[in-house]
Amino acid sequence: MKLKSIDIGKLHTKNNVVLAPLAGYTNSVFRSMCWELGAGLGFTEMVSAKGLCYGSEKTEQLLHVGADYGGIKAVQIFGNDPYYMRKACESEALAPFGLVDINMGCPVPKIYKNGEGSALMNDLPLAAKIISECKKSGKYVSVKFRIGLDESRIISAGFAKMCEDAGADMITVHGRTRDKIYAGEVNFKEIAAAKKAVKIPVLANGGIFCKEDAEKLIEETGADGVAVARGAMYKPWIFAEITGLENYDKKSIVLGQLQKTKEIYGERFACVFMRKMIAFYLKGAPNASFYKEKLFKAATCEEVENILNGLEF
Repeated sequence: MKLKSIDIGKLHTKNNVVLAPLAGYTNSVFRSMCWELGAGLGFTEMVSAKGLCYGSEKTEQLLHVGADYGGIKAVQIFGNDPYYMRKACESEALAPFGLVDINMGCPVPKIYKNGEGSALMNDLPLAAKIISECKKSGKYVSVKFRIGLDESRIISAGFAKMCEDAGADMITVHGRTRDKIYAGEVNFKEIAAAKKAVKIPVLANGGIFCKEDAEKLIEETGADGVAVARGAMYKPWIFAEITGLENYDKKSIVLGQLQKTKEIYGERFACVFMRKMIAFYLKGAPNASFYKEKLFKAATCEEVENILNGLEF
């Protein structure tokens, strides 16, 4: 695919290969690692707008940005109350962030039942109000959404146009309906329809696990760039593959991730988190089951590191 910068208002990305928000995964260390591997932009995990407004310590921990991250500082927030969404954008906690992404695509039942995430696709006037209120904060705003709720309610083009009319500076379109969660084929046609409906930048999202997937998504949809989600969770070096970055060592990268995660988030979190991440990275590797079993018995970062030193990715 052709690499290019994306203009989001007066913000300019390094390239058009983006790390999408991943709840439970895109912490500051992971974002910095993906940035160094070639990602042009990376979003925080989704953060509750009300949690921000009420000063939740856990919520603010999600907003840490590493000193080694050189990209646009971008946060994703979720909620269904325009007042709290704007207040969150105006909060001191979000002061370092130049770009706010509004989650209107999360399919998780708990979020949906609260009227948040993809539930906002049921109420375009409310969704538009949320976007316009967030824009009043002075932040650049993007919106991530799905092509529809189910096959009988495909609204990708109309929703994209609503986002633009409400003031969004960029949109990311996940090419599946809410009921499909993360399964099934990506609907290229509906992402393309969203792209044709607007003049603002459009990122295509869904089903990117290798360079060829990214190239096909761009070719089939005409999108301005791609947003990589689960593909990055399984192999963060997917950004190096897509962007043509060479001379990187996977083991050194993961060892660095372990050390930095421990420094920022502490021993216990780093041990549990990195056991999970390394297990993802081992997908398809020789003797993966054997090493995963050892990993999940590890009780310290030192034990995780010892196992890691014996691995070949």
